[in-house]
Amino acid sequence: MSSESNAGSGPASAELFARAQRVIPGGVNSPVRAFKSVGMTPPFIKRAKGARIVDADGNEYIDYVGSWGPLILGHGDERVLDAVRRVSQDGTSFGAPTELEIRLAELVIGAVPSVELVRFVNSGNEATQAAIRLARGFTERDKIVKFAGCYHGSVDALLVKAGSGATTLGVPDSAGVPEAVVQDTLLSEFNDLEQVTGLAEAHRGEIAAVILEPIPGNMGVVPPDPEFLQGLRGLCDREGIVLIFDEVMTGFRVARGGAQALFGIRPDLSTFGKVIGGGFPVGAYGGRADIMSLVAPVGPVYQAGPLSGNPVAMAAGIATLSLLESDQIYDGLEKMSRRLMDGLAEAGRRHGRPIQTVCFGGMMGFFFSETPIRNYTEALNCDSEAFVKFFHGMLAGGVYLAPSPYEAAFMSLAHTESDIARTLDAADRSLAAM
Repeated sequence: MSSESNAGSGPASAELFARAQRVIPGGVNSPVRAFKSVGMTPPFIKRAKGARIVDADGNEYIDYVGSWGPLILGHGDERVLDAVRRVSQDGTSFGAPTELEIRLAELVIGAVPSVELVRFVNSGNEATQAAIRLARGFTERDKIVKFAGCYHGSVDALLVKAGSGATTLGVPDSAGVPEAVVQDTLLSEFNDLEQVTGLAEAHRGEIAAVILEPIPGNMGVVPPDPEFLQGLRGLCDREGIVLIFDEVMTGFRVARGGAQALFGIRPDLSTFGKVIGGGFPVGAYGGRADIMSLVAPVGPVYQAGPLSGNPVAMAAGIATLSLLESDQIYDGLEKMSRRLMDGLAEAGRRHGRPIQTVCFGGMMGFFFSETPIRNYTEALNCDSEAFVKFFHGMLAGGVYLAPSPYEAAFMSLAHTESDIARTLDAADRSLAAM
């Protein structure tokens, strides 16, 4: 039985958590879900619709987690469910090609100009792993550069100051990863072009790829300096390095063409997940045709998966992306996100709690900090104790946020002005009680 507090969770969730811990490590299948960093038993979710989720004790919350980003249309969107029902009647998986794979690939390529060929996998984790392997195969080099606080899935070579749940639990590096596996991983600070340039000069001709979240969402949401992204593009061009944008979170979430469309940067490879599966497990990597043509069976870089491109995920993705073809949709999402974040910052000022807020499209973040956050080191210096108090107050007020100061929040098309007003009212009460 856990020693965590049951504050905020009812008896049904507490009983389920006790059962879960007897059969699942830590009682959860992804670490941040354990709510350890906020010192409580997690509410177990029973159902959801639109912008609301309901836990096992019948408590209803306005949800800003959205299954960690995929549910841009909201929970249980009928158009997605209808597509899934129609397709699943003919079978859920064949391990063979289907037209649905082609249709979703065409939608991704049509929206993201840098992607000329795309390969579907089952998770963002698989996508980043495959993209790194592909970059190494293309360049015939071994070293990669990643940024502190950027999370690219639980890939051994990338579990170095990885952000997300690793930082939440205080373990940004993982046991079980041999030193030899990460010896070719070079680490830099986000938004520090000079540091990356120094690494490229010190390891000239050895670096296969630079990989980053163009808008980090796993050390909190941190805005990139536009000149930083432009500088990375120029550096990679000069040094023959493959530039990989991990858009698992930002793809089809901050803009139809992802963060690369917002900042006018054309990466060599991109990884996707979350929104492109409409709430079902999916991932993808794609990019320049000359690089992607090295993927088996065309080329020598091997990657495979029997459930990749399964009909259910493809149908959900097609239904979702087909509803996101207008830039006005993302303008509306950003206005809603900005209204919420501006209101939160104003509430913080009223109560003497400086809050830094960020939003891009339907992706949001906030820090209890007197100054804006630009990198991982600064993110770690935010007031995490204030966040925990605020989180408890928000949950008690019927608002469900990620249980960590290092995670993004998400607006969906199902959220309403009334939801924002209720959220800001809860924020005001929570801040007043701190």
